[in-house]
Amino acid sequence: MNYERQPYRRCGRSGLLLPAVSLGLWHNFGGGKPLDSQRDIFHKALDLGITHFDIADRYGPPLGAAESAFGRLLPRSLRDEVVVTTKGSNPMWDGPYGKGNSRKHLLATLDRSLARLGLDYVDIYYLHREDPETPLEEQVATLDHMVRAGKVLYVGVSNFSPERTAEAARLLRELGTPLLVHQPSYSLLNRRIEQSLLGVLEQEGVGCVVYSPLAQGLLTDRYLDGIPADSRAAEGRFLTADRVTPQVLDFVRALSRVAEARGQSVAQLALAWALRDSRITSVLVGASSPEQLEANVAAVDRLDFTDDELAAIDRAAKESGVEV
Repeated sequence: MNYERQPYRRCGRSGLLLPAVSLGLWHNFGGGKPLDSQRDIFHKALDLGITHFDIADRYGPPLGAAESAFGRLLPRSLRDEVVVTTKGSNPMWDGPYGKGNSRKHLLATLDRSLARLGLDYVDIYYLHREDPETPLEEQVATLDHMVRAGKVLYVGVSNFSPERTAEAARLLRELGTPLLVHQPSYSLLNRRIEQSLLGVLEQEGVGCVVYSPLAQGLLTDRYLDGIPADSRAAEGRFLTADRVTPQVLDFVRALSRVAEARGQSVAQLALAWALRDSRITSVLVGASSPEQLEANVAAVDRLDFTDDELAAIDRAAKESGVEV
């Protein structure tokens, strides 16, 4: 484990530190991926100071495959050196109790996650999305129960509105189990959390771990000349070709010029830009190879931005006509 490779940031007003760049297991730890390649990525993550691994019960395919793979990869001798997270809410089995944020479903799916991971507890457990049909009081009481039962150390929410986040934070505070973290989508192509959510998190003392900071690969050098044949957009995997518009390509090309002047790739620029805000605790990146992960973590080597660089980025978005 190399703790010197990257900075660690405090998660909200808690005592927990997370690396600036964390590894998400959404795409590359499912079925059909060789365990040896997954192990290589995991070991590279440790070498790069990544101590935070983000998973969800649904990540695969098939469902649960990412948790099972990580359970095989994590040496028990390292358990106290890493932060393991997972999430509930997702449709996981048939019938009325196989999805949502009811106490019935959440407790059952947590136990299944722990069994796949081979762990007694997870460090962070998230409600993956809002469930308007279940009272929020029931949802947060279930999170509080998980902590008191020793199966979860911290709790978070993901994809919650600012209003629901503030209410969840208030209810959890009253129960004595603070809301640790929110996990929203955030990137140069999706800046909606700047409107009000980040303000709520700052006020409530809640950390922010963002997913899709590279916009499913759009914010990389891969699309500078169009859509590669082997890309996610070409294959329709999590990113569809209709999102790769001329406006987006113009914006990415403009970002490439700024990145080149900074000595970075587009991806490194995009990650550094997301981390420019002190309210962002960590950015989640996926990786299809150790080399790709190492290149992404290199973003931390240049996290400072001049006012002119930030202005150039904002101007490029406006001139390209990109909706952010």
